[in-house]
Amino acid sequence: MVMRVCVYGAGAIGGLIAARLSRTGASVSVVARGDTLEALQRQGVGIVEGGKTGFHPVHAVAGADQLGVQDLIVVAVKQPALNAVLKQFGPLMDANTRVLLAMNGVPWWFLDGLPDAPSDTVLRCVDPQGDLRRHLPSRQVLGCVVHLSAAIESPGMVRLNSGNRLIIGEPCGEISTVTRAVAELLEAGGFEVELSAGIQRDIWYKLWGNMTMNPVSALTRATTDSMLDDPLVNRFCCNVMQEAAGIGRAIGCGVDQTPEQRNATTRKLGAFKTSMLQDVEAGRALEYEALVGTVYELAGKLGQEVPNISTLYGLIRLLARSATPT
Repeated sequence: MVMRVCVYGAGAIGGLIAARLSRTGASVSVVARGDTLEALQRQGVGIVEGGKTGFHPVHAVAGADQLGVQDLIVVAVKQPALNAVLKQFGPLMDANTRVLLAMNGVPWWFLDGLPDAPSDTVLRCVDPQGDLRRHLPSRQVLGCVVHLSAAIESPGMVRLNSGNRLIIGEPCGEISTVTRAVAELLEAGGFEVELSAGIQRDIWYKLWGNMTMNPVSALTRATTDSMLDDPLVNRFCCNVMQEAAGIGRAIGCGVDQTPEQRNATTRKLGAFKTSMLQDVEAGRALEYEALVGTVYELAGKLGQEVPNISTLYGLIRLLARSATPT
């Protein structure tokens, strides 16, 4: 049976996934707007990888109401846009639909399925009304950690720069036959896919580096090499990560690395602009709540003092608010 797939978010990651799945023969629709919608309708998704350029057909539409029920929905938007997007899923879903969330940061469902989670599982900074589980039950979620770098060259045209790995898993830790089928589809599209029985740990590990590099770069307008070469900034980042590691241990998401080891690995990547710095420069909304706000909120639920995380959260929150157009 041909799998019906809808991709929300035709940026670099969403566009790459749509193109890769299209070439497997899946029926791929993409919800887009503006120049991107026009480009997808005209030529499909363009992808540049390995020195070659290819175009892959998709059914591009302006809204979910133009599609029927899907087997798989891939969400590749940033956190500030997510809540509104989830509330559009009604026409796309039945009880068998799965939703793959290819996003950074801690999601609203993160505490579901964690044995050591605090009793209050609602993360208000990303789920202010506490109603996202009503729109998307956790049992239909597939968490996805993206370990690759891609960029938009022009509307509807994606370049894969490096990496090719996706880690996917269910909040409850089960690896069901449906999840295996999604993994096989992604593998058929050319991704290296790892199935995880502890997707929250994988999310936390990636967050552990992102929660410092992204907001600090946005605040300082510095590339990662400059931040890590400054001993005071490097130490501050390590202190934030040390506090986050303590939160991780308390909820069963321990990290088998020191902050210094993780930063040394990041430093080897050279000079690059984080996604949050690029968002600041482009005047886009910042996804700071999923990267820092959730960690600060978790610390409060656990009764842990986190002075460095508190400072970072306050600063990036103030930057985000001052940069938001009135």
